[in-house]
Amino acid sequence: MEALRATYGDDDSSDSDSDHSPTLSLSSNSNPQTEETLSSPLPPPPVSLLHPRNSLGSLDYLQTGQPSRVRSFPHVEGNYALHVYIPVFIPSISKKEMGQFLKRVSSVVPNLHVVDIDVPLNTLCKEEHKLEQVALGREFHISLGRTVPIRVHQIDSIVTMLRQKLQFQKRYWIDFNKWEVFINDDRTRTFLSLEVVTGGLPEITKQIQAVNEVYKLHNLPEFYKDPRPHISLAWALGDVSGSLKKVVEQETKSSVFRGSLQSRICTSKVGGIECKIGNRTHIICKSPDQ
Repeated sequence: MEALRATYGDDDSSDSDSDHSPTLSLSSNSNPQTEETLSSPLPPPPVSLLHPRNSLGSLDYLQTGQPSRVRSFPHVEGNYALHVYIPVFIPSISKKEMGQFLKRVSSVVPNLHVVDIDVPLNTLCKEEHKLEQVALGREFHISLGRTVPIRVHQIDSIVTMLRQKLQFQKRYWIDFNKWEVFINDDRTRTFLSLEVVTGGLPEITKQIQAVNEVYKLHNLPEFYKDPRPHISLAWALGDVSGSLKKVVEQETKSSVFRGSLQSRICTSKVGGIECKIGNRTHIICKSPDQ
């Protein structure tokens, strides 16, 4: 068991279960046998970007008072967190306008934090280049299934079946059209997200169905009946969905009035699907260039 734990990592080291799949509630993720893995996703930008001299102070300042992460399920010895997702990168052309939107929302809701690195959003908003590089320059995820605990004997079977189901995926474009607010199942976190409502939605829906089939065969809970594909950019502790949604609606209307909001907030090209088990990332499929 110790050798297996060394290979796959403990699921405690993948403490992103509540961050990567907050799709839970709306406020009102060629050869299937080829082993191809990554040690881990690219890390966030260096923390030095967050506190240059004479700017934001020391790292201790950034860490002071940070809320602790909330797990979606209790840690059990021998379990590993499974997360299946589409990696997403925000194009540079969209970062400036998105950054301005985040800055305006953060000025009204100051308790927002950047997803994953847990830095206060209003801290980054003090300097535009930090906001774009740190908050928007990272890898985001569209969840294709719930983040769930699995046992070590299920790992190889799940990865193999995911590759079999998803190997013939074509490259396609995803349009993020709408700012939306989501909360997790136990209402311990609220998320500011970008939702997919048109371009790419049919393809993502089919991929979710394929992942559901694999989950079902392994007695794992399937995804939500009416999935809302999205990426989450910021979070707040607790259920603040009412106040956050109100601010987002006001800012969206203001953006339309200023003529700055387009039909697409940003567009990203899908390059493949990955799944993270513990602290190890498996490439499920790569979309061919077309």
